[in-house]
Formats: sequence, C-alpha cells, structure tokens
Amino acid sequence: MGFHLSTKSHVLGVVSGILVLLSLVAECRAERILKSFDYPAINCRKHSALLTEFGGIGDGKSSNTKAFKTAIDHLKQFATDGGAELIVPPGKWLTGSFNLTSRFTLYIHKDAVILGSQEESDYPHIPPLPSYGKGRDGAGRFSSLIFGTNLTDVVITGGNGTINGQGRVWWDKFKQKKLVDTRPYLIEILFSNQVQISNLTLIDSPSWNVHPVYCSNVIIQGMTILAPVDVPNTDGINPDSCANVKIEDCYIVSGDDCIAVKSGWDQYGIKYGVPTRDMVIRRLTCISPDSAVIALGSEMSGGIKNVRAEDITAINSQSGVRIKTGVGRGGYVKDIYVRKMTMKTMKYVFWMTGDYGSHPDDKWDRKAIPKIENINYREVVAENVTYSARLDGISGDKFTGICISDVTIRLTQKPKELQWNCTNVEGVTSQVTPQSCDLLPPSKGPLQCTFPENQLPIEGVKLKTCSYTASKKMM
Repeated sequence: MGFHLSTKSHVLGVVSGILVLLSLVAECRAERILKSFDYPAINCRKHSALLTEFGGIGDGKSSNTKAFKTAIDHLKQFATDGGAELIVPPGKWLTGSFNLTSRFTLYIHKDAVILGSQEESDYPHIPPLPSYGKGRDGAGRFSSLIFGTNLTDVVITGGNGTINGQGRVWWDKFKQKKLVDTRPYLIEILFSNQVQISNLTLIDSPSWNVHPVYCSNVIIQGMTILAPVDVPNTDGINPDSCANVKIEDCYIVSGDDCIAVKSGWDQYGIKYGVPTRDMVIRRLTCISPDSAVIALGSEMSGGIKNVRAEDITAINSQSGVRIKTGVGRGGYVKDIYVRKMTMKTMKYVFWMTGDYGSHPDDKWDRKAIPKIENINYREVVAENVTYSARLDGISGDKFTGICISDVTIRLTQKPKELQWNCTNVEGVTSQVTPQSCDLLPPSKGPLQCTFPENQLPIEGVKLKTCSYTASKKMM
C-alpha cells in the first residue's frame, strides 16, 4: 500500500524544509564562529575575505586549488591599501599547491583543516634551489603545498588550525623509488622579508614541513608538527640561508631532525655564499628516535653562525644539538651557544660528525674543508643515555673551541663502555659527568661556557593583536 501523491508531496516538502532549516542553522553557526576573533601577527590587515566567497567547498573531497588561487589573486590588489587576510573557515579544504602574496595573512581557523592533494599534477615542478644545484632527494622539485617567493610581510597563522599533507602516498612512492623529483614540503617561503609562521598544527608532510630559505626577519612560533618517526626526511623546521630568525614554543615529532639549520649543499652552497646567521631557538620539545633535536647541517656550505638554543627538551631522540658536515662541504659552523637542555632516553647527548658524505653530484671539491669552531654547551641534564658523546672532527682540520660545562648524564642500564669517543677535536670541559675524553680535558678552575646575553634584533619584534570581524570582509 503506497502513499497518495498528495501525501508524498507533503512528506517531500517537510523533508526539504528540514534540510533548508539545517542548512540555515549551520550557516548561522559558522557566522557566529567567524563573527570575530583576535590573533597575534607582525602586522594587521585592513581587508578580509573568506575562502567560501571564492567558491571554496570544505567537504574534504572538492578541490579548492582554484578557490585559493582566485582569492589570493584578488586580495593582492590591497597590498598598497593596508593589506588583506584570507580566512579559511571551519571545514576540510582539499587543495593542491598555491602561492601567497605580500602584505598578506593566511589565517586557518581552529576547526579548519587544509588537506594536501595526493595528485602529483597538483604540484607544479619548480627549479632546484641555486644553493643546492638539485632537489634534496631528487633531480627536480615539486612546489610546496603553500609557497611564496620574493614577498614582504607575509603571515601564515591560525587558531591552531591544521595543515594535513596526506603524505602516505608520497612516502610509499619514495620508498619504492618511484619519484624522480623531491617530494613537496608543506610550507616553503623563498627570498622574502618579514615572515611569520605560527599557531598551526602540521601533520603528515610528504617531506620537510617548514622551509624558509634566503629569508630575513623570520618568526616561527607555537607550532605543533607531527610525522611518523619511521618516515625519512620529515624534518620539522629547516631555516636555510636565513638571517635574523626566532623559533620558539614548538612541539615536534619527526622521522628526521626536528630543526635542521642549513645553508646550501657543497659547491653550490659555497658559490651562493649566503649563511644562516643570528638565530634563536627556545622552548622546543622534540621526539626524534632516529635523528637530532637540532641539526647544524649537513648542508651548511654557505656557513652557519651565531645560533643560540635554550630551554630545550628532548625525549626519545637520537642526539641533542648535532653538527653534521664533511669534506666537500666547505663553509663553517661557528659561534654556537646552547644552554638548559633536558634529555630523556637518548642515544647520544653530544654528537659531531665530520664524515657526512652525501653529495649533489660528482663535481664537489675534495679540498673544500669546513671550519668548525667556538661551540658551547652548558647546563645539560640527561638520563637513560647510551653514549655520552661521539665527537669526530676531520683529519687535518680539527673542530676547535669546544666548551662543555655543567653537564650531568645518567646512563641506561646497558650503556656503551666507551662513553666519550673523540677524534680530531679540541676544547675544554668543566663539571661534566661522566668525565669527558682526553681531548676535552677538565678546566684548571671553575668555568661556565659562553652564552650571549644581548638580544638579537628579531627578539625585539613585538607582535600586534589583530582582530577579524565579519563586517571587515571585502570582495
């Protein structure tokens, strides 16, 4: 026995009315959520827009690459009129690679997730970096998910919104050697000044997560970065040939280095000659069972100098602040200052490697010897440690000026018998337990290794409180 036609029409009308009502409720809720909020940024913007105003659909399935590109192309006209912000509202926003613009803020709402496309065609091929000569793990490079070059005053931030790189398909291809080009990063900013990346959660990047390169005045803070610990090259933050950088209040779980400070690769980095300098890293928590909490190198051919790291927590990681270099790198790592490190379950507390051998091609210079000097560690407490230190300089080119003071290392139940393995290094120690190697003898009197007390210029930058209101939207 079926419904009469009039009954069916009535039911369909009721259902349709309910759906419309639910849609209106959802829209009202979204408007309520986005009515107003505040966030800290290096600069605030006069104009605002929502991604939905440019055709964005947050269902996790529809592509929003065109919406992002159209929105940013529209908003760049306001660069000379107070700048613009693009708000990514609650939802799941699938997209391929897109480029940012100057005097611009990309704000990702706390209930928003940007999903990286898993299609290779959604990531344009871009040239190798001039200081690398080729892609880091392939001949060329895929553009990052969020990309920008030659920008001034760009902010990528949110209310702890999420960028999910959906990297598994890329990891599988990499492991199966099916990729010719280097996997995409989540965020890469090139040749830019005044860069802020903050208050976001990044997960499952195809490769490196955050890569500012050839940039100055960079602030990275409040980041949560999560990657499987068994996936290679998922570095957290890689400042590369950058000056005046502040990284603070970050939590990183990685299959590679949590922070890797770089400046170019072998002869290409030597020729390009742009160092990473004047950097502070503080209040970092890292989990990286197979890599370093902070790595200096291995690509350091343009030089690394004046790096300060303090208040660092390492948990279940391979090593603390590690220097990675080798013959062919050239360049230098100098004026490094580390203090107040707490480590739990470590393979190495101190590790310096002078035979890191990966090269971009066979044209590297066998006479390009790196210079490693003035390396300072102090106030370090570690427990459940397998090796206290492995410090390997380069024959004929010792790592010099190493200072280690106020260090207490408690060993695992099955520690290695040789706790300090040292070759081709020179320096001094003070109040270090267990006792260091003969090449780093105890000082004759009380000694505290250097840590500069002056502020770097980037530390004087104060963020402004920026406000978004629905009335500020402008098409």
